[in-house]
Amino acid sequence: MRACNETPDEIAFVTGNFGTEADNKLLEISKNIGIKGTIYYQTEALGTAHAILCAAESLTGPVIVAFADTLFKAGFKIDADKDSIIWVHKVQNPSEFGVVTTDEENMITGFVEKPKEFVSDLAIIGIYYFKSGENLRKELQYLIDNNIIKSGEYQLTDALKNMLNKDMGFYAEYVDEWLDCGNKDATVHTNQRMLELCDKKDLIAPSAIITNSVIKEPCFIGENVVISDSVIGPHVSIGNNTQIINSIITNSIVQEHSLINDANLDNSMIGNFVDFKGILNELSIGDYTSMC
Repeated sequence: MRACNETPDEIAFVTGNFGTEADNKLLEISKNIGIKGTIYYQTEALGTAHAILCAAESLTGPVIVAFADTLFKAGFKIDADKDSIIWVHKVQNPSEFGVVTTDEENMITGFVEKPKEFVSDLAIIGIYYFKSGENLRKELQYLIDNNIIKSGEYQLTDALKNMLNKDMGFYAEYVDEWLDCGNKDATVHTNQRMLELCDKKDLIAPSAIITNSVIKEPCFIGENVVISDSVIGPHVSIGNNTQIINSIITNSIVQEHSLINDANLDNSMIGNFVDFKGILNELSIGDYTSMC
């Protein structure tokens, strides 16, 4: 909101239909900042272009598209007169990302998906501004109607290339830091970085019950968490209503309503409603899993 000259009218969330609880949490986010929230569903994973087009009814006027698996740190104001802005970040391994090429005025001259040879180190981070949502919608629909598909998916990059070929003005802008949440290792690293940036005084909920345990900061400990006979941290986040017993956990994320007993975890992600007992060093466990 701080980057815009006016308050957005709506936040449109595109999800895979993960249930009422997930929907309500998303709508609560928009409500807390005083903006209308709308939920759209992508029932089949058909790519980024298809996902955005699922929110076709909301693609009107100026539009910001933000992928949910990316966090960034930056200070900027959006120039609403530009046709489009794509935020980028310099990376050491551009072959793993979609990148842009630019001229001396930061106008984008090309898009290259995971280049095998070096053409640019400016990775597209997943934040876009479009002056006309209607035009974006039209270009996305063109991909669907003409079955322009790669590896089974409709790609946003193909729509961007079409718009660039029609002399639409794309500009690259930069972020200070980019944190990815696209896989387990990246998400755990992002959690580590976010904990380092937060005020440590606000990271442990007053309702948490911690007995005969050591907390090595920084750690986030949610509401009604129970920790006993354990060593937690550094760089651990524990969600609400989770219990940790007789365990050592470092550099990991444990979500809500889970029970962890007799565990030694590092560089791990544990989902919601997980019941885990055992000794492992590194793992990723999804929601509603029981392992004893």
